[in-house]
Amino acid sequence: MERRIAADPGRFRVLTGDRPTGDLHLGHLLGSLANRVRLQDAGVPITVVIADYQVITDRDHVGPVRERVLGLLADYLAAGMDPERSVIFPHSAVPALHQLMLPLLSLVTDSELRRNPTVKAELADSGRPLSGLLLTYPVHQAADILSMAGTVVPVGRDQLPHLELTRVLARRFNERYGPVFAEPEPLLSAVPVLLGTDGRKMAKSRGNSIALSATADETAAALRRARTDSLRTIDYDPVGRPEVSSLLDLAAALGGTDPVALAAEIGDGGAAELKRRATEAVNTALAPLRARRRELVADPGYLQGVLVDGIARASATAGETLAAVRRAMGTEYLPH
Repeated sequence: MERRIAADPGRFRVLTGDRPTGDLHLGHLLGSLANRVRLQDAGVPITVVIADYQVITDRDHVGPVRERVLGLLADYLAAGMDPERSVIFPHSAVPALHQLMLPLLSLVTDSELRRNPTVKAELADSGRPLSGLLLTYPVHQAADILSMAGTVVPVGRDQLPHLELTRVLARRFNERYGPVFAEPEPLLSAVPVLLGTDGRKMAKSRGNSIALSATADETAAALRRARTDSLRTIDYDPVGRPEVSSLLDLAAALGGTDPVALAAEIGDGGAAELKRRATEAVNTALAPLRARRRELVADPGYLQGVLVDGIARASATAGETLAAVRRAMGTEYLPH
């Protein structure tokens, strides 16, 4: 896939996104955001969905969702997303996207949704009864992708079942009504899972992450608390020493070096030196992003304008998709 994209970047349309449940963190930067900027700069059309409706799949209230949407947008732009070249929009503002869910829901069974491993994992993490929205979460994501004519979706291996259902729904629709949808393909991330300060996967909901918007002092304090182990010598062993190796991955990725080489440099310096190196790498790499983010947050009118433009462009694409769906289904009633 990487070779095909490099050969003809304009041929593909990448669809990706986030739920606005809080500020993006280092795991997002290394796992997805930096890759979006790379693909954008290579000439690939990028569409980023800020999935505000999906906030309520596993919680009772949306929280300060508008502020969080603007915060995510500031993170995106500060990291290098260009609203002239990429489309960024909150999906609740595009009705045609959600209208696509109805025909897609007719193509999937209850049992298929209930055995989806991602739905099972989300349900276990939520600690709540299974809602209709959480059950149909994969179909909602399929509507995001297909309404925006996405052909490539960057995913981790744990997200492949979601994308596979999108491919199945596209295929079933095409077989039943005629060719409308391309079957989107995965672009697997090669970035290792970044552990949080408590040794578990970094996540906003776990309070173990380092936000991109954090100050240098906040970053240093968080990394001082990061779990390591009792061994003095630092070496890179993701299986045997996951916490130490995750800090090495973080420092190496942001410092432009190799985690094995960095471990050799630190040697008997121990956890204190590892954390110092990680803090220095993070704060040095994020200084320009944080400065740009402060400028963006201070100009909410500009951020609102970017959203308005993104909504208009996304609505045009989703409208074209929905029109094609209606023609294929024979449910087109209004004159052109």
